[in-house]
Amino acid sequence: MKKLIALFMLFGILFSPMITKAQEETEETEADTTEEAAAPAPTPAPDPTPVMTDDDIVAEEQSFHQVIKDKFIEGDPTYMTPVLLCLILGLAVALERIITLNLSTTNTKKLLAKVESALEEGGIEAAKDVTKGTRGPVASIFTQGLMRYSEGIDMVEKSIIAYGSVEMGRLEKGLVWISLFISLAPMLGFMGTVIGMIGAFDSIEAAGDISPSLVAGGIKIALLTTVAGLIVAIILQLFYNYCVAKIDSIVNDMEDASISLVDILVKHKLTR
Repeated sequence: MKKLIALFMLFGILFSPMITKAQEETEETEADTTEEAAAPAPTPAPDPTPVMTDDDIVAEEQSFHQVIKDKFIEGDPTYMTPVLLCLILGLAVALERIITLNLSTTNTKKLLAKVESALEEGGIEAAKDVTKGTRGPVASIFTQGLMRYSEGIDMVEKSIIAYGSVEMGRLEKGLVWISLFISLAPMLGFMGTVIGMIGAFDSIEAAGDISPSLVAGGIKIALLTTVAGLIVAIILQLFYNYCVAKIDSIVNDMEDASISLVDILVKHKLTR
């Protein structure tokens, strides 16, 4: 019996550190769990994305067309409508001139080569058929010159010069209207501004006091017509300059081609 008691005591001495360590680990785990449960939940980080207000959404949704429409209404349609008509009519004339001038452009080198080849193969009548079948003022001048070939080279030159002036007048047709609208649009804008300023001062006189909002609003409405007129004039001026440059290019081709045609006719006459 004493040996059995001694044996139990020996086992107790050997395993007591292990049991104590296990109890300590269990207590530490329970303490950590309690601390985690007691700790407050972490606050979520703020979202860096800015919050868009209703005003920002409305500003983004406004299209360019809507902005122009609003400014047109603010500037008083009574004075903005004539300016708009100048823009529409001026653009119509300018586009018609641009299309006509582009269709009037001719490859003069190719045309001269065809005329010279026709003169060598079929004479003047064959050359006339070539020029009559070609579109543009250069071909028309060639046709007039070939029609006077029987009257001599001097008469051919005079006919080319005279008909060249006629073709130049046709090319410049309509430019005077574009120039008119370029001058008229700013004038109408200034007139709307002056009338608007007069209305603003009438409002001040009727109110008997100078209100900053009243003065600023009247001046803003008045100046919108001036801005509209200047914008219309700038747009039409660009189209006008393009048309003038295109006409100058065609006229230079006409002059060079006319000289070359006379040289070809002289050469053909000498070789007959």
